[in-house]
Amino acid sequence: MKVILNKDVNPLGEEGDVKDVAKGYARNYLFPRGLAVPYTERNMKVFEARREEIEARKAEKRKDAASLKERLEGTELVITMPAGANGKLYGAVTNQTIADELIKQGFQVERKRIEVPGNHIKSVGKFKIHVKLYESTTAEVTVVIQAQVTKTEEKPEAHKGHQRGHRGAHKEEAAAETSAQENASDAAEARE
Repeated sequence: MKVILNKDVNPLGEEGDVKDVAKGYARNYLFPRGLAVPYTERNMKVFEARREEIEARKAEKRKDAASLKERLEGTELVITMPAGANGKLYGAVTNQTIADELIKQGFQVERKRIEVPGNHIKSVGKFKIHVKLYESTTAEVTVVIQAQVTKTEEKPEAHKGHQRGHRGAHKEEAAAETSAQENASDAAEARE
């Protein structure tokens, strides 16, 4: 079934495009949401009259995407995450983490448009991610993952060792009490 798109529908197409889609997709999804209209001569004439307006909007989107690409590629994101001594992160850096960091820097980018290599980053280092902007415009952003400074792991181990020594001392005291009780009972038996 042929339809004319009223709005940009990702990944189907842009406003004004004529697309051939399944009848169920058109009737149950595109038409009720106002995303498309049926392809008829009358609807085609309406869109031809709006063609200049649609093309002006597309040109504006291309221009915005080009300027955003320039700004994004000049940006280096630094993300600090808790990590082990070997450089492996305790969590993972995903497209959502990067989207949140971009928002802090003043960029409004949907997380769906951010492509992280392997879907997530699990180690400290410098990585290149891609951000899809508009049509085929893609920005490459450098992301630096740093290890968060945490308390050294030696202190908890030393504390545990102290506890073990305390437990051992408690066991020794209990054993001494038990042997003293046994000696007392042996002495009582000897008197009888």
